[in-house]
Amino acid sequence: MAYPSVFTDEEWGLLVGLPQSVLTAAAAAEPVGLRRTIAEGDAGLAAIAAGRESASPLVVAVAEEVISRVGDPEEGEQLSVIRPPEPAEAVASALERAREAVALLADRVGEGDAGAYRYWLVSIADEVVGAPPAGAAPAPGTDPVSEPERRFRDELAAVLAE
Repeated sequence: MAYPSVFTDEEWGLLVGLPQSVLTAAAAAEPVGLRRTIAEGDAGLAAIAAGRESASPLVVAVAEEVISRVGDPEEGEQLSVIRPPEPAEAVASALERAREAVALLADRVGEGDAGAYRYWLVSIADEVVGAPPAGAAPAPGTDPVSEPERRFRDELAAVLAE
C-alpha cells in the first residue's frame, strides 16, 4: 500500500503530527527542569527517527515525513524545546488525537500497519518518560518515571488498544 496516498491531507496530518504530540505530552506530563526536557526531546526524536527502520511501510512513511520536517537526530539536529502553556491540555489533546488515529487506521489499513503504528507511539512515550536529565544517569535502584508520566503512558497505551 502506498502511503500517504490512501489518506486525505487532514488524515495524513493527524498521523504525521501525532508522534510529536505524544512526545510533547509525555514531556509535559510532569514539569521538570530544562536539562530533563532537552533530554526528553532528544529521546523522543530518536524514537521517532527509529520508526524509519520499522517493518511497517506506514510507520516508515510517517517517520520519514516527521524527520523531514523537524530534523534528523543522526545528523546532530535537535527539536526545539516545547513547553506547552497547559500541560494537562497537551496530554488530553494527544490522547484525543490518538483515539482519532485508531479509528482512522481501523478503516484504512491492515492490522499489521495499524498495530505497528500504535506500538511505535507507545515506544516514543516510553523513551521520553524514561529519559534521564542530559548528562546524568538515574540513581541506582530508582525509577526515573514519575507517576504522572506513567499515567500518561498507560492512558496512551489503553487508548491505542481500543
